[in-house]
Amino acid sequence: MLIGVPAEVKSGEHRVALTPDAVRELVEAGHEVRIEAGAGTGSSFPDTDYENAGATLCDASDAWAAALVIKVKEPQPSEHDYLRPDLLLFTYLHLAATRECTEALVDSGCTAIAYETVESHDGGLPLLAPMSLIAGRLATQVGAWALQKANGGRGVLLGGIAGVPLADVVVIGAGAAGSQAVDVAVGMGAHVTALDVSTRPLRGLVTRYGNRVRTITATAGALEAAVRAADLVIGAVLVRGARAPRLVSNDLVARMRRGSVLVDIAVDQGGCFEDTRPTTHDDPLYSVHRSRFYAVANMPAAVPRTSTFALVDATLPYIKAIAANGWREACRADQGLAQGVNVTAGAITCAPVARAHGLRHVPLELDAT
Repeated sequence: MLIGVPAEVKSGEHRVALTPDAVRELVEAGHEVRIEAGAGTGSSFPDTDYENAGATLCDASDAWAAALVIKVKEPQPSEHDYLRPDLLLFTYLHLAATRECTEALVDSGCTAIAYETVESHDGGLPLLAPMSLIAGRLATQVGAWALQKANGGRGVLLGGIAGVPLADVVVIGAGAAGSQAVDVAVGMGAHVTALDVSTRPLRGLVTRYGNRVRTITATAGALEAAVRAADLVIGAVLVRGARAPRLVSNDLVARMRRGSVLVDIAVDQGGCFEDTRPTTHDDPLYSVHRSRFYAVANMPAAVPRTSTFALVDATLPYIKAIAANGWREACRADQGLAQGVNVTAGAITCAPVARAHGLRHVPLELDAT
């Protein structure tokens, strides 16, 4: 199969969809790989590394002309003209948060498989998990940075020092991202509260940290009380394929401490704070009432080399299966991969995406030609 890897054009996006080692494995398996010149530079992979691995360097249009296009982020408006009926696109899509991209994919007739809705045999999200882990760890780091007075924050140190109160960190959602945010916050010495609607992940935190982390079932009243008292709030809520629920209202933010910080990891799925709007690495912060919001929509791009290795480790087995057998046969063999098909032949096959935009859902039919 002819595989194309365009350079990412989203603001601040420095990840790349394939490492040179991954290219070598695909070429040795008999596939042809075209990679846009400079695509790996942001992750410290020079073009020569890809050439030595057997890839052909090309421009964006040639990369997009491949039968299978591998990316990191959803097609940006400047890339929509590359979409076409015979294209198979494999990337993060987060379509519930963007009607424009959803309509572009539907109108093009292409087949688009979203990393974030591919499932493992146990119901996990194996292609989303590595980026969730990285985003979770980054969330506490950037939150600590945003709390500095120069950035508009309260001017508090997460761990304080002897005789000085610790900062209060509240993590909403104790899944993959949230647990990592907790891990870093505990390591930095903060007073940490974790909330989740399920007690299972909370029990995991208790097993790991004991009384170093306060765990609370996320009722409306408990969430409000915790957020109002927080210095730093990290939103790490995920509903597979769907738009994130809005859990922190504008009114609640108005009652928070002056200079408090809210970091929304769920921004890719629309955000779990009412006032979330996507920002960029170049301009990550904005103010709501007396608080500061950080809502960068591609947080792991801040550490692109780490993120690229982690992403490709997860995606490569699926890429090999698709390239060797075609997407339909690969999905027949792996129903978890089939869950990743969001759009094909002008139809939305992911129910949460259809519901998010009030559009028609068409169940995936793998026996169709």
